[in-house]
Amino acid sequence: MTDIEDAGAASPANPTGQLTPRWWGVLIGLVSLGLGLAAGEVVAGLSRLLRSPIVSVGDRVIDHVPKPVKQWAIRTFGTTDKTVLIWSIVVVIALIAMVVGVATVRGRTDIGIGSAVLLGVLGAWAGGVGRNTRFIGVLPSLVAATVAAGVLVLGHRLAHPRAEHRPSSAAAQSMTGPPALDRRRFLMGTGGLALGAVALASVGRSMQNRFDSALERAGVRLPTARAPLPAPPTDPALATEGLSPLITPIPDFYRIDTALSFPSVSLKTWKLKITGMVENERSYTYDELMDRELIERDITISCVSNEVGGDLVGNGRWIGCRLDDLLAEAGIHRDADQIMGVSVDEFTAGFPVATLDGRDAIVALGMNGEALPVKNGFPARLVIPGLYGYVSATKWLSEIRLTRFDKEEGYWVPRGWSALAPVKTQSRIDRPGSSISAGTVAIAGVAWAPTRGVARVEVQVDDGPWTASTLGPSLGDNSWRQWWLKWDATPGTHKIRCRATDGTGDTQTEARVDVAPDGATGWHTIRIDVTG
Repeated sequence: MTDIEDAGAASPANPTGQLTPRWWGVLIGLVSLGLGLAAGEVVAGLSRLLRSPIVSVGDRVIDHVPKPVKQWAIRTFGTTDKTVLIWSIVVVIALIAMVVGVATVRGRTDIGIGSAVLLGVLGAWAGGVGRNTRFIGVLPSLVAATVAAGVLVLGHRLAHPRAEHRPSSAAAQSMTGPPALDRRRFLMGTGGLALGAVALASVGRSMQNRFDSALERAGVRLPTARAPLPAPPTDPALATEGLSPLITPIPDFYRIDTALSFPSVSLKTWKLKITGMVENERSYTYDELMDRELIERDITISCVSNEVGGDLVGNGRWIGCRLDDLLAEAGIHRDADQIMGVSVDEFTAGFPVATLDGRDAIVALGMNGEALPVKNGFPARLVIPGLYGYVSATKWLSEIRLTRFDKEEGYWVPRGWSALAPVKTQSRIDRPGSSISAGTVAIAGVAWAPTRGVARVEVQVDDGPWTASTLGPSLGDNSWRQWWLKWDATPGTHKIRCRATDGTGDTQTEARVDVAPDGATGWHTIRIDVTG
């Protein structure tokens, strides 16, 4: 006889001797989970240092997920990968809660309490260790587990009323049989608990919203650069449907990072520190950075996970402080060979000191004429032309640490990615789509080779000769170039590919290489069907 079957016999835990309907257990399991997580949200709303249990667990998943799984997630879900992760965690915990709920209402309260404790310990570990270790980080999960365990016990009592609600004499029980399970009482009780979970979660969310960095950003007025850039020329994308804009709009700018929720920053306490192997450690408040001489530059940045033809790349107009000026004020020690950016949530990304070769490396405070958006790194981030983001583009910047490659590695390096990651010359076909009508159409796209510039983009149709395309306006060597070519499309299936040549005369290689460990290579190739 199994444990669940045993629960059907009369016992102190199940005095009626009746087998409780399975769906009662499913319901109480979900309600206990909801109330527990809601309580965790409330506790997380007590301080900007705290995270909800789900986010804490998700952060640890990101930290420990194997590289092939990460690449699959980005390739499959793109910039929605974090949303998918959050819901995956919720679904897994919900399934566990349903099984635990069934066992609990059928008499095994020890299973319910034990499971809540185990999940609480897991959440506490996730909240209290990792990149952003703080002891108080364990509190949301511990409170959530305590509340969930209490609700499971209460659910068992709702399913099995106490003795005072039953006939008192053995004779009465023999005449009526075991007391019926009180469905109405159970549904009213669990319904009330469910409503309480919704209300509690709403309170928790409201409390956390007090720490939303967007509120801080709303009060920022972005100053102008000492030498503002002229307005961008007329964008060819306006006349060519499907062509990427010259400047990527903020809502369309890709986001790839390790943060499940945006770090909470108070401008009253935030400072950018310059530490490590320097002559004089320095720190700057947000206002002090804004009051400096600012520069404005058009720079294309790309994620190393961007596959050939991918969209994890964008061109922005950035405004901020010159990184080399800030580091000169601190004085770089001659033995330092790595500049390590550290985020508010302690993510790290490092690149060579030798990168400060005159290129426009920026501590960015603004983007596309606005204060830096929260998702893009408010209050400050690093933008280093010519380097993939995972080694350079630290968002939510809090510290710049001078160190050595033989002493410290950035976040992604021990996870199998290269310590050195210059951006490779790439080109992409934006249009036409996979199916078009015969006639004259535009083949168009973008190409980029930051620090080197794009000198030429060529197009090949059906293994024919390579044809030079028309290049769009140049915003400088650090910015991508649009390109297009008129093509007389004939009925049938056609193969189109493109290749770019950078300002040094090097043409991107045809050899297909995966994104790991330091960026993809290959010619973007599409196949289209042309109908008559």
